[in-house]
Amino acid sequence: MSASSGGRRALVVRGGWDGHVPEQATDRFLPYLKEIGFEVELADTLEVYTDAALLAATDLVVQCWTMGEISREQADGLIAAVRAGTGLAGWHGGIVDSFHDSPAYQWLTGGQFLAHPGGQIDYEVEVCSDHPIVAGIDKIALHTEQYWVLSDALNNVLATTTIAAGADWPQPVTVPAVWTRQWGAGKVFVSTVGHNVADLDVPEIRTITERGLAWASR
Repeated sequence: MSASSGGRRALVVRGGWDGHVPEQATDRFLPYLKEIGFEVELADTLEVYTDAALLAATDLVVQCWTMGEISREQADGLIAAVRAGTGLAGWHGGIVDSFHDSPAYQWLTGGQFLAHPGGQIDYEVEVCSDHPIVAGIDKIALHTEQYWVLSDALNNVLATTTIAAGADWPQPVTVPAVWTRQWGAGKVFVSTVGHNVADLDVPEIRTITERGLAWASR
């Protein structure tokens, strides 16, 4: 782990399947976090979730950990920290294609990736809220993976995406693409966009992600 000086603390937890290049992806947001006053600590192990003192002193957990397994102790530590007020934020597989064997983790994030029909395709994300995270943004045209997710109806959905009708869907189906969630005293931010590092550089996606990180913080 490493850290830099600043005010509030952000813990960036990155690892898992390397196809989502967790270091490259999260590195894009480290300058922003430092610029808005965070001390940034990096971790490449889920064992940090068992460090109650560290998490209690952390205002924001940014997770980029695709697939993998989380122990009950690790999941319980993260969930307890968010319930007590630590924020949790992430994008794409790093937050909703994580730890499929942990229902408790799915309750925390409020959604789970299960498919991206068609692979990397042209599609749109459409804002459906006046939340500050998406203020001034309407539709975003993308060419990347379009996530089909199962999600909690109590999520505050900020943007959606519509999957085209196909062999298995007789008509188009609209699913959440960006949402926020309250878990105890903590806030959770999820964006499903970000399979390619370049996706995170699309101006609207970059803005939404940065705003989401800041919003989720304690």
